[in-house]
Amino acid sequence: MKKLQFNLRDGSLPLCILSVFFSLFIFNSQATMAQGKLHPDDWKLGIQAWSFHLNTFAEALDKMKACGVKYVEAFPPQEIGAGIPGTMDYHMDAATRKKVLALLRNKGIKMVSYGVVNPTKESDWIQLFKFAKAMGLVNIVSEPEQSQIPFISKLCNEYKINVAIHDHAKPTRYWNPDIVLAAIKGASPRMGACADVGHWLESGLNPIECMKQLKGRIIEFHLKDENMKGAGPDFHDVPMGQGVIDMAGIMKEMKQQHFKGYCFIEYEYHFENNVQDVKECVAYFNKEREKLLK
Repeated sequence: MKKLQFNLRDGSLPLCILSVFFSLFIFNSQATMAQGKLHPDDWKLGIQAWSFHLNTFAEALDKMKACGVKYVEAFPPQEIGAGIPGTMDYHMDAATRKKVLALLRNKGIKMVSYGVVNPTKESDWIQLFKFAKAMGLVNIVSEPEQSQIPFISKLCNEYKINVAIHDHAKPTRYWNPDIVLAAIKGASPRMGACADVGHWLESGLNPIECMKQLKGRIIEFHLKDENMKGAGPDFHDVPMGQGVIDMAGIMKEMKQQHFKGYCFIEYEYHFENNVQDVKECVAYFNKEREKLLK
């Protein structure tokens, strides 16, 4: 067999070896670019049903469909409607669950998350997870007692369902990201944060800095913009991009963190007639996402 020789001193390398090095360089460059690229399906936009809580769940779904979204986060006390008795409480029986799933299919909207819900007993947590499994949920949103977290963590792993800890404004239990991180330390990777950017602002926090603190542990978002900084009687939601929160910066940070998951618009103002405001939020989100896809 002829021995392959090349001279390192004069810088000469066989063409085949140069080709291999070049191919590896191109492959690594493309892989690095792909890691930072945002794909259209990475962020799935939905609406928190609380935005339309003055309506039945069925009526809320119609409004969501008019807003152009395909996903909903339900909340327990809302009446179901459409001739189905009862509320969206997780204690509903199997027959009611079947009717709700049929309603969702008929409206063309998928229920993927549920909350905010705070069972107090382990038996209720088990029932909640069974409900979530039966309904095909991905996330449960809660503000549980910290003593419950080890038990909830086990259920997350057993049922393969996430629990996102929600932040309401100060002085509620999880208003600060530091508290959330301390609570879920050592828990299942399926436990993380439901990042409500409006409540962070209301608590006097910087939403983008809060996101950075929670990097890698954000399960979903509650997106909203606000008319002013800080709490007060005049503090309220406005369409995204029209308030004081840097919503474009929020979405850039989502991309920077390689976030993949559900983003729910939660519009907590003009409840009697807020469909147009919510539509503007949807349009803003889609416009900014398109910019980040480029």
